[in-house]
Amino acid sequence: MRETYETLVRQEWTGFRSRGRLIAMTAAMLVTALVGVLFAILISTRSVCSNGPVEIPCPADPVGPQGQAVNDTFYFAHQPLADNGSITVRMTSMTGTITYPPPNHDQIVSGLVPWAKAGVIIKDGTTQGSQYAALMVTASHGVRMQYDYTEDIAGSPGGVSQQAPRWLRLTRSGNTITGHESADGSQWTEVGTVQLPGLPQTVQIGLFAASPGDLTIKTVALGAGISESRFTQASAVFDNLKVEGAPAGDWQHGSVGQMGQTDWEKYHRPPGFVQANGTYTITGTGDIGPADSAGGHPMEESLMGLVVGLIIVLVVAVRFAAADRSRLTGRRLAAKAIVIGAVTFASGLVAAAVVTVLGPMIMSANNLTVVLVSVFTHVRVVVGVAALLAVAAVFALAIGVLVRRTWVGIVVAISTLVVPYLLATLPLLPDAVADWLLRLTPAAAFAVKQTIQEYPQVVAHYAPSAGYLPLPGWAGFAVLCGCTAVLFGLALRRLSGAVQR
Repeated sequence: MRETYETLVRQEWTGFRSRGRLIAMTAAMLVTALVGVLFAILISTRSVCSNGPVEIPCPADPVGPQGQAVNDTFYFAHQPLADNGSITVRMTSMTGTITYPPPNHDQIVSGLVPWAKAGVIIKDGTTQGSQYAALMVTASHGVRMQYDYTEDIAGSPGGVSQQAPRWLRLTRSGNTITGHESADGSQWTEVGTVQLPGLPQTVQIGLFAASPGDLTIKTVALGAGISESRFTQASAVFDNLKVEGAPAGDWQHGSVGQMGQTDWEKYHRPPGFVQANGTYTITGTGDIGPADSAGGHPMEESLMGLVVGLIIVLVVAVRFAAADRSRLTGRRLAAKAIVIGAVTFASGLVAAAVVTVLGPMIMSANNLTVVLVSVFTHVRVVVGVAALLAVAAVFALAIGVLVRRTWVGIVVAISTLVVPYLLATLPLLPDAVADWLLRLTPAAAFAVKQTIQEYPQVVAHYAPSAGYLPLPGWAGFAVLCGCTAVLFGLALRRLSGAVQR
């Protein structure tokens, strides 16, 4: 009499519940959680700044309106503005300096990095991370309207010069900010209209200049790239400045965030604001926008123990396939897959849920900036990690059937799922090779835990070694599912052939 699937699943569950397997699965769950918690504790204890003999917590990174880590450093000349008003100005030039650029790092050259920017801005005070909307000319990306750090609206392309000046106008009406640009000051084109909810009655309106660091990639090890940042500075010249809705008075000016600390600024050109004969020159450095992977601690840092937990799961799955190998059939293999997949999913769900709450909580309690995510993203990561572990267990189960020697099966499973991830994310291989490893191998599924984003308006080292995986979570998980389906089909075919013989 042919056994039902329900009977087979019960039998395999009974067989799985040996002391050794249950201990191993518990260990996988605990190590996934504990490594993340210990990492959070470790970096929290190191996040102190010396103040003589006393250690004090380092200042937290700026946090934007949505709770995300941001860059908010620029030079700002400003006046107070009430509910309604505008600023109009003509920009006639933007020049800059890049210190120690490659390949000759002992040189200082004139020039601008692509996202150097200057223009007009409305901001909720001068505190880093406060709401803002800005209309600007960039070095290589034309006119842009940017607001609240993550949002970016493109205007017309091109730069600025004495022969081709740019007119910029930023208008406030309550919480509504509108940006216009013009080539001649007569014909105006709207760049964008944005809402800044909760904007206070009085804000600061004025001119700004910023210049992010010049990103260079240094080749190390087997061709891996390590990012380095070079100091840059931008200066913009304006005239025909007109402010409506602000009381008459002198311009206040100063840096938002810290600047003026480099030798170049101390001995050559300090940041600042100069007003003379109807011309306004503002010089600054820094950036206004979302922080890259170096700013704040993303939630996936708490999942550092996932690799170790996964290795334990792979070992258990291969050994589970080897148990009762002599009476293994396709139906029984399917029952084994259901059992180990369900157990691993449940264990992974608990471990991921615990560590992604405790890890960020510990870091936040110690004044570290944690990159906030939505509830949906948090749930997506927790479920994705559990699904990764479950499908990986079935993947290793199929390998255990296809490879006769248990130790060889374990090596194959780890080599195809864990090793590519480690090679790609450690600074070892060239970025292009690392990208392809995480596109074509089952290790692509690690993308389910990624929460950090790439932003076109931020120049950063978007590579696996910097935390940026090449595929979205669903696509990486699909790669693992496809590989698992192929291997499981081959395993069923082998068992079917063995029965026929």
